[in-house]
Amino acid sequence: MSKRDYYEILGVDRDSSEKDIKKAYRRVAMKHHPDRNPDNKEAEEKFKEASEAYEVLSDAQKRSAYDQYGHDAVSGNGGAGGFGGGAGNFSDIFGDVFGDMFGGGGGGGRSRGPARGSDLRYNLDIDLDEAVKGTEVKIRVPTLVSCEVCDGSGAKKGSKPITCTTCGGVGQVRMQQGFFSVQQTCPNCHGKGKIISDPCNNCHGQGLIEETKTLSVKVPPGVDTGDRIRLTGEGEAGPDGGPPGDLFVQMNVREHKIFERDGKHLYCEVPISIIDASLGGELEVPTLDGRVKLKIPAETQTGKLFRLRGKGVTPVRGGSTGDLLCRVTLETPVNLTKHQKDLFKELQESFEKEGNQSPRKNSWFEGVKNFFDDMKI
Repeated sequence: MSKRDYYEILGVDRDSSEKDIKKAYRRVAMKHHPDRNPDNKEAEEKFKEASEAYEVLSDAQKRSAYDQYGHDAVSGNGGAGGFGGGAGNFSDIFGDVFGDMFGGGGGGGRSRGPARGSDLRYNLDIDLDEAVKGTEVKIRVPTLVSCEVCDGSGAKKGSKPITCTTCGGVGQVRMQQGFFSVQQTCPNCHGKGKIISDPCNNCHGQGLIEETKTLSVKVPPGVDTGDRIRLTGEGEAGPDGGPPGDLFVQMNVREHKIFERDGKHLYCEVPISIIDASLGGELEVPTLDGRVKLKIPAETQTGKLFRLRGKGVTPVRGGSTGDLLCRVTLETPVNLTKHQKDLFKELQESFEKEGNQSPRKNSWFEGVKNFFDDMKI
């Protein structure tokens, strides 16, 4: 057993984490590995030292004993069992450290069973009223489904896949050179653990075939662009009879000609005449539930917002229903007749005599006048 400090051998501090210790060991071991340094006794000794240090420092119980009592606590005569006493050989340690690099772990590479199929995504465009009220639509989705002829096995009817003799059905093989041992995907069965000697004529041994499915999607009220509906088990079938993935239906709400949505509220612009704006009136405005009356008070200015409560959207995740906000915009009359122009001129002269019918206009011009007067000072 090496008498050098284990932390010094790996080049780490005494408060280093388990992850840092593993990383340091990987670096030192790769540098001094005998396969990289043939006939180099010094490198071989450093490799053994590093492996010895890692065995102790990677075990919480041994590390604690080593931190308290030093080498005596982890020697062959000590209570912790010593190097090589209970944690296995060099190849076991390497399997633990380098297993994530080569697709395996230190435990023997047991098969985890058939893999799950891939998830699919479908982009669904719907109108605003469908998003607000909810709807049900039919969609056609191209996907991979399990072959019915061979039940997804890939083997011809009447036959079945056989266990791979190279890997014994685990899908991985262990390669060992000296102290170095790694697991790799079996080159014979390509990780499946089974060999199909007589493939199915329908799916050509894949166990999956392409098919277009027609599905019914229930769109709940209140969905918005970016929301997803998950259809469990409607994705691609898994290879080797594995479970299917899921289908995610991505919502995209089309722009509306009248309404603009902002969360649970709706906005729309309502053009009003100069007469309605000045004298007031009552207008019919649209909502997603039909027409409603909107009272316009006298002397309404353009840009004024009117709120119709409860005429917006009920959120899909619950909560109170939003509102419809109507923004009025003053529409200037066009194609005036001579008589109408004369009436407007007469009205203008009346405004100029009174002088107090346009407070915002007068205030604005007064501000402009003061601005230029200040510039002259």
